Amino acid sequence: MTYNLSSLGITDLNAMQQEMLQTARKGTSTVLLSPTGTGKTLAYLLPLLQKLDANSNNLQALVIVPSRELATQTADVARRLCSELRIAACYGGRPTMEEHQQIRGQQPQLVAATPGRLLDHLQKGNLLADNIQTLVIDEFDKSLELGFRQQMQSIIELLPHLQQRILLSATDTDDIPAFVGSHNYARLNFLDDESDERIGLHIVQSPEKDKLQTLYRLLGTLGTQKSLVFVGYRESVERVGNFLKEKGFTADIFHGGMEQRDRERALYRFTNGSANILVSTDLASRGLDITDIDNAIHYHLPPNEETSTHRNGRTARWDMKGSAYFILGPEEHLPQFITDDVETLTLPAKVPAPEKPLWVT
Repeated sequence: MTYNLSSLGITDLNAMQQEMLQTARKGTSTVLLSPTGTGKTLAYLLPLLQKLDANSNNLQALVIVPSRELATQTADVARRLCSELRIAACYGGRPTMEEHQQIRGQQPQLVAATPGRLLDHLQKGNLLADNIQTLVIDEFDKSLELGFRQQMQSIIELLPHLQQRILLSATDTDDIPAFVGSHNYARLNFLDDESDERIGLHIVQSPEKDKLQTLYRLLGTLGTQKSLVFVGYRESVERVGNFLKEKGFTADIFHGGMEQRDRERALYRFTNGSANILVSTDLASRGLDITDIDNAIHYHLPPNEETSTHRNGRTARWDMKGSAYFILGPEEHLPQFITDDVETLTLPAKVPAPEKPLWVT
């Protein structure tokens, strides 16, 4: 099976992708650890697509991901790389019957899916597991968390003929449950790469516990730069998003309680630049491959190092640079797990009025 790198605007593979390609081609079960934005999706899809049989009517490989957006994104990249294969994305937020109708006529050869929806299709026999030999678990530290573990275990128990497992993440963990199987993993660790040096870290002090005015001044200072604002709760996302809109910013919101079409609409606008601000829960901290995000803004502080890593990883993707801003209230301090040099940004007394993006959707 051949693939078309030019469809993604790529001419050369980086060192991580080359090593992953050589390792996975051998059929070796692999754990790949690499910073966000370094091209892990492409790294595992290249060897995976090469081994699939386009002439077979059987489902041959599964990719399990923790979010709807990552499922659709993965399937889209795979289709662009190889138009010869039947590739499906399955995820919650839309009727199961709609997906069933799409896949019942002819089994896809590759499926990217969220755990709950995938388990449903396997248990109902919509997807047939007899010929599935390769399992990929993307963002495995998230996919194997307690909330997903029972579903993941049930899925893997329904895959009797697995020969290769590929696990990927941007954060290291030794906790690979026994039910995943195959303890003889090749371990490729690229987390010591210098990608963090491309992200400038900044503290922004808020004189008030309610940080809205400080956020307003920060975003006004940043102008039309593309900024992703992380907020801890869905209700807070709504509140912050409405405030920014009232102040004249072109901002959209994104959280797990939204209808799927509204989530997709917000991502389209943010991706194409017709909205330069996206206010989101940590749902947006993983799997969004938007290459030109300038800033990750921590309106609510990250609860742990892993969350901070994934939030900051939305900016400075591939070989680009970016900035991360931590807004601190009067009684807040920078988390102890942030040990890099952090500059304090002093906002000007007067900030420009919000500027409209160049594009409208």
